[in-house]
Amino acid sequence: MAAILAVLVFLLTLTFVIWQPKNLSIGWSACGGALLALLVGVVRFQDVWTVAGIIWNATLAFVAIIIISLILDRIGFFEWAALHMACLANGHGIRMFILISVLGALISALFANDGGALILTPIVLAMVRALNFDERRVFPFVIASGFIADTTSLPLVVSNLVNIVSADFFSVSFGRYALHMLIPTLFSLAASIVVLYLYFRKDWPRTYQLTDLKKPATALKDRRMFHISWFVLIVLVAGYFVSSLIKIPVSFIALAVAFVFLFLGGRSPAIHTRTIVKSAPWSIVFFSLGMYVVVYGLRNAGIIHLLARVIETGVDGGLLTGTLLMGFLSALLSALMNNLPTVMINALSIDALPVAGVMKQALVYANVVGADLGPKMTPIGSLATLLWLHVLSEKGVRIGWGAYFKIGIVITIPVLVVTLVGVYLSMVLLG
Repeated sequence: MAAILAVLVFLLTLTFVIWQPKNLSIGWSACGGALLALLVGVVRFQDVWTVAGIIWNATLAFVAIIIISLILDRIGFFEWAALHMACLANGHGIRMFILISVLGALISALFANDGGALILTPIVLAMVRALNFDERRVFPFVIASGFIADTTSLPLVVSNLVNIVSADFFSVSFGRYALHMLIPTLFSLAASIVVLYLYFRKDWPRTYQLTDLKKPATALKDRRMFHISWFVLIVLVAGYFVSSLIKIPVSFIALAVAFVFLFLGGRSPAIHTRTIVKSAPWSIVFFSLGMYVVVYGLRNAGIIHLLARVIETGVDGGLLTGTLLMGFLSALLSALMNNLPTVMINALSIDALPVAGVMKQALVYANVVGADLGPKMTPIGSLATLLWLHVLSEKGVRIGWGAYFKIGIVITIPVLVVTLVGVYLSMVLLG
């Protein structure tokens, strides 16, 4: 009976999170699910404290990183960077696509996939429209901006909320995570560029006129804050690695940098501090806590052990088989029921397995890869994708769910395979 109740609570919560009736906040939906789980007895109050101890660092770090990215967006940093990439391509359409993809990868690495998809995409869309491309040639850049943001959100713990959750759960240090994810990230970026190019090979613009581009300098809204931002970024990246060495939670570094950046931007006409703070994804804090409590109910009911048995069949086949099965299982579940609950469920399942060493590390990283890439197969795979589609519709680019499925499945699967092979090679070479 407990298992049935736990599954029903999970499915009901997930439905409200994805559906969002009358713009109901995902935080309210998840916390409502957690309260229901408490009322029906599938979790206890002690479990709530346990969950809070697991997710607090991840969610606060994520909020801080988004605040930093919002400030950079307000001062024109990302638009300046995108225009520089277009100028560097020197009128060559394919070269511009590659450079914009690399820029998207860098933004996702430092400012999370949400920052990459939701901030860079509108900038790229406005830029390519300014180059007088017809909508058929604009569309590939739009898809590429959103796709790259997720497929390259692997390299750092802070590059995706699911990365932070998984790294915290298994006590993976910032430096060790970055080392093991270097090869998969390079594989994923290269595969993404190749697959996107081949899929849209007939639609990419071959050339464009540089005279139609704005000068990069004109994108800057505050030059003082622009110069300060470079120092802030250096401190931020250095702080990430220092936090790993001295065992400080990464959220402490991110929050400190975000607070200082907000303080320095307080006198800037381009930055409205109160608006920035209100725009931060505070609902993700309550969503993470509530959703994880609901998932913990599945653990208490024994559902996790069933999933662990499925994963164990891959483990029995060896390192490569285990890596591929874990990655595809994570990707499929993410595509069907959202990536955050998926990475939570899979983490608990991996923890229940009698495995250790390289095999356990491979499962942990493959789970992250699947949860980062898998959501691109469906519109409901991640909340960022749903929001990204909404932002595009407001910009006049409407992508139906059927069309998204067709594109998402075709371009995601080959990139997922290549990236998981990268995880396997990383484990073999680095141990």
